[in-house]
Amino acid sequence: MSDPLPPLSVLIFGFGAFGQMAARVLAPHLPVAICDPGPSALQMAQGLGLPVVPPEAARQYDIVLLAVPVPALAACLAGIAPHLAAGQLVVDVCSVKEGPAALMRRLLPEGVEILATHPMFGPQSMPAAVRGGRIVICPLRGRRWRQVAGFLRGVLGLRVILTTPEHHDRHAALTQGLTHLLARALEDFQPHPRIRTRSFDLLCEALDMVRGDAPEVYEAVTAANPHVAPLRDKLAQLLAAAAARA
Repeated sequence: MSDPLPPLSVLIFGFGAFGQMAARVLAPHLPVAICDPGPSALQMAQGLGLPVVPPEAARQYDIVLLAVPVPALAACLAGIAPHLAAGQLVVDVCSVKEGPAALMRRLLPEGVEILATHPMFGPQSMPAAVRGGRIVICPLRGRRWRQVAGFLRGVLGLRVILTTPEHHDRHAALTQGLTHLLARALEDFQPHPRIRTRSFDLLCEALDMVRGDAPEVYEAVTAANPHVAPLRDKLAQLLAAAAARA
């Protein structure tokens, strides 16, 4: 099967753990460049054979992928907005969607297409290959997202979930937000190395997949998602009620 997007080039803003994973996944199929002022970004990009360009070069690329933390998104958008042209597609990969979607709509120029996404995996959970992973996409402006969805399905083998930012955040509050909260809460417990059930081992394996996430990821999926707090309070009430019945 031929790539649906052979002529399109990608500029990745941010070359942290996720940006590096995205570059490794995309580079075999599309022309990829990196924009990151960090001192180690040039060396890492050169190791992958990828060019490093300044923000002013953004208009030369068809797709601008923003692999930056949620707290850095507003500044990143403001910085690149003057260097974008109509018809380009800007894609974010933030773990929450309502806030970032609003920022992109407000700060990006008219004519620039926008696609909000959330890959439901990362370097910790899928370090070798992404095939079979889930990715949420929320089209916000333009029509090129259909090409991207076809590429994600047909070439990368991802399971694409089409939804809205609000719908994503409501469901991710349970499936992602509470998972991170539980992982953080259980850090203070010291289980015995041998007196343990298989079910507890499986629980620990699941929580270990998110325990190593960067602090900004934890803050994004717990504090930046407005739907997490009600679920957290409900969980506390249910635990108290279960203890009372014991």
